[in-house]
Amino acid sequence: MQLTFEVIAETLRERIRSGGLRPGDALPTQAVLMREFGAASLTVQKAMALLKQDGWAVSRPGKGAFVAQSDDADDLDGPEATAPVGGTTARVEALELALAEAVQQIADLRGRVEVLEAGSGGPGR
Repeated sequence: MQLTFEVIAETLRERIRSGGLRPGDALPTQAVLMREFGAASLTVQKAMALLKQDGWAVSRPGKGAFVAQSDDADDLDGPEATAPVGGTTARVEALELALAEAVQQIADLRGRVEVLEAGSGGPGR
């Protein structure tokens, strides 16, 4: 069974393969995907990171995520459809997102520890 972020990524890949989304088209926003799939923000971010990592999407700072361009944009349903087109840039973006997620998780855990320590009177009390 696929995880939700994998379902979101595969759904978007299918939209690209079918021509519903063409190279250069804006991908649905995070808010739209959250509503469509009933998913959390982090889940949608993971799906987008996967698409970028695999070369299906690229980010344009301040503008959003877009279907990646390919040298042969008319043949997105052939064997090349699974080949990355974003290369190093997509991998760097995916790693940056993964790092940001890890930093956020650490901050969340620190907050939980502070709440627990405050509730018990702090360490050693």
